[in-house]
Amino acid sequence: MGRLTTHILDTAHGCPGAGIAIRLYRLDADARTLLAERTSNADGRCDAPLLEGAALVAGRYELDFAAGDYFAARGVALPVPRFVDVVTLRFGIADPAAHYHVPLLVSPYSYSTYRGS
Repeated sequence: MGRLTTHILDTAHGCPGAGIAIRLYRLDADARTLLAERTSNADGRCDAPLLEGAALVAGRYELDFAAGDYFAARGVALPVPRFVDVVTLRFGIADPAAHYHVPLLVSPYSYSTYRGS
């Protein structure tokens, strides 16, 4: 059964990114449809997959992570405007039977991602 998961790591503090608001969208030719809104748990993960089973279909998606709000809540001195605020990752799902894990490694000044396992 296919599923989509994520994991956020705060590389500035060397810990999971807990309490980060996450939004998942499906992208169609003329629409961006909100599919899920979650908040990362103490381990920087969601308690359940963002999508799984029949809800996971081939196509283009976006994940929005409210990283700037997270760092501000931690008391990090941030410039105005924030250099990294909402991190948007656009990716494709080709095989809806597979596990797609999309980690985010983030700091107030950089981020990276990869397809995890």
